[in-house]
Amino acid sequence: MPSRPDRRLPSDRLLTVLTCPLCASGLTHADGALRCAGRHTFDIARHGYVSLLTGRRRAASADSTDMVRSRVSFLRAGHYEPLARTLAGLAAELAPPDATVLDAGSGTGHYLAAVLDALPEAMGLGLDSSTPALRAAARAHARGEAVGWDVWQPWPVRTGCADLVLNVFAPRNGPEFHRVLRPHGALLVVTPTARHLRELRSALGLLAVDPRKEERLRGTLAAHFRPARTESLEYALSLTPEDVAGLVTMSPAARHIEPAQLRRRVGELPAPVRVTASFVVSVYRPTGH
Repeated sequence: MPSRPDRRLPSDRLLTVLTCPLCASGLTHADGALRCAGRHTFDIARHGYVSLLTGRRRAASADSTDMVRSRVSFLRAGHYEPLARTLAGLAAELAPPDATVLDAGSGTGHYLAAVLDALPEAMGLGLDSSTPALRAAARAHARGEAVGWDVWQPWPVRTGCADLVLNVFAPRNGPEFHRVLRPHGALLVVTPTARHLRELRSALGLLAVDPRKEERLRGTLAAHFRPARTESLEYALSLTPEDVAGLVTMSPAARHIEPAQLRRRVGELPAPVRVTASFVVSVYRPTGH
């Protein structure tokens, strides 16, 4: 995927999308920062992202450096590439080539980059509260931008600016999804099924996926969206013990198992480790515009 290791200022196109989180006015470049007419100023990090989080808007939790490092390695190895291809294919059907794509809880920007590859003139904006994730996302794609924000809060983004919103294993803020989408835009949501990683759950003591997760998702979005399409994606993975350790470490499951305990349990698994990857990819359309 295209990348830009020597990151410059955020693009002018990004500034047509962002708003000041304190007064909702527009932002402009100013001496290595973004600034609004009210003189609220937000520094551009040397890694290329800009954080619009303020002291009273800190996210309750965010991915750690270890989680992000493991995710970059696991995704780079291609284990979830069928999912990235599915998202890219759907994006090409749902959005125009010059779309504005917002990724809520974008992590490292891996899936946003795949979508941007499928939309040759699109601009992507990833929102995330994790500084290590933002550093990776800022370099994930030449047309991708990364902004620090808590996606549970009202977004510092203009109403009706997006053609496509991505939500991949991330918090779902239905009212904001709806507000930022254009009337004919689309929301793409990925959730794991109850079969996802089922071979690892008892062996490693991982939390089970709620079998009613998809039902709860629809209920969460029902006030603002109608389901338009659902695709199931399931395939077998053949993983090394190192892959398995990285898979667990990159997810919230890492918070529920001690590293030494994880290494011991992974070491007891027969290699290669056969694991099921199982997802539901859902397309939603906004209602009530």
